[in-house]
Amino acid sequence: MAEISAATVVKLRKLSGQGMMDCKQALTEANGDMDQAMQILRKKGLATLAKRAERETSEGRVISKLTDDGKTGVLITLCSETDFVAKSDDFVAVTDKLADYALACPDDQSREAILATEVNGQSLNDLITELVSKTGEKTQLGDYARFKLTGSGLIAIYVHFNRKVGTMLQIETSDDKVAVSQALKTIANDIAMHITATKPLALDKDGIDADTIEKEKAIYADQVKDKPAEMVGKIVEGKMKKFFAENCLIEQPFVKDDKKSVKQVLDEAAKSAGGTAVIKRFVRFAVG
Repeated sequence: MAEISAATVVKLRKLSGQGMMDCKQALTEANGDMDQAMQILRKKGLATLAKRAERETSEGRVISKLTDDGKTGVLITLCSETDFVAKSDDFVAVTDKLADYALACPDDQSREAILATEVNGQSLNDLITELVSKTGEKTQLGDYARFKLTGSGLIAIYVHFNRKVGTMLQIETSDDKVAVSQALKTIANDIAMHITATKPLALDKDGIDADTIEKEKAIYADQVKDKPAEMVGKIVEGKMKKFFAENCLIEQPFVKDDKKSVKQVLDEAAKSAGGTAVIKRFVRFAVG
């Protein structure tokens, strides 16, 4: 039987939100396999699906920027080993420059491309190397996304005041008049804040992979296996409906008015501006 380290138990506790003893028991039953232990907790009804944005990261900061015309936006994380370094003047100075590198990067969004991008004759890779020499701590580029509008629409960005989590959202509109309306700008910013708070898995059902859906169905079926056979299917269907409402952005109850879905409040804002709007994509990055 695999030895279960305290660090592994703590990691599962962070993912599941459950007590140390429950996590240790699940890991013991799973012979140390983290994914299997999470499934065991979920079958017991002790944990919800771990959000992809909550994967383990180092310390660091979330950085964002929009071009002056609002047509290109970037969201990036710069990661360090400790929060002490992430709050240092040298680290903050580099993060202040990081968004300029990301915006200057060509449309190729590979990590290699942004690290090789030069601003004022200096590459981002060189800038980070200099930072490491000052702090003596490993520092690296974390998550990176660059959105660029190709038609009517807008990009909204929200970064929490602690700089540990942020969201970038792209909305397509029926025309430019809708895109520049104050009603849509306001709701777009509110939805970005909503995503930061609720951590949706995907935009809609199509964005959740089939394997995840089948695993969810299996877990729910296991939870009600003692029920009459004719009831199991209906119960699982109901639980899956709730699963999609909790994890698909457009179906989620809007945080500022939980009697309406995110899609409903977006549709209302666009209609008030004389057109339509749809969410094309979003990213949510977190550190720490």
